[in-house]
Amino acid sequence: MEKAKQLLQLSQAESESVFRLAVNPHEFQVGPSFFEDFALRGIRVDRVEPDMIFCTFVVPPRLIDRAGNLAVGAISNLIDIVGNALIYRVQQPMNVSVNMSISYLSNAKLGDELEVTSRLLGRTGSVSGTAVIIKNKASGDIVAEGRHSLFSRFESKI
Repeated sequence: MEKAKQLLQLSQAESESVFRLAVNPHEFQVGPSFFEDFALRGIRVDRVEPDMIFCTFVVPPRLIDRAGNLAVGAISNLIDIVGNALIYRVQQPMNVSVNMSISYLSNAKLGDELEVTSRLLGRTGSVSGTAVIIKNKASGDIVAEGRHSLFSRFESKI
């Protein structure tokens, strides 16, 4: 328990960096939120096909854990956002995650270039399923694979 507490304890510099963050909440948001900008800054959409999205993401210093690996929370966020992008509709209510299952298979380090591929598994009424694979471009190793179920207010005609 003590070791866990030590790992979770913030250094003085880390604590001060959090206090320096300036987050300006707005009632009507235009553009990405602070969280989206922090987590997704630098992601590049390489190709979009029907029911598929291909992206590239280089692991930045802000998303690594103390061991120097891409943090598992950042991985789950990539799976959530890129999976959601497949079924997002402009001027429609936000989709809601119903279920997400992630297998963490290998590590990604600072500066690694990752390939993030999302594909639609199917739709039934207001529920859609997506699969997202995050792969290290240099080694070909799969970093994580996720399956994501989402609820939308609009019903698919498929």
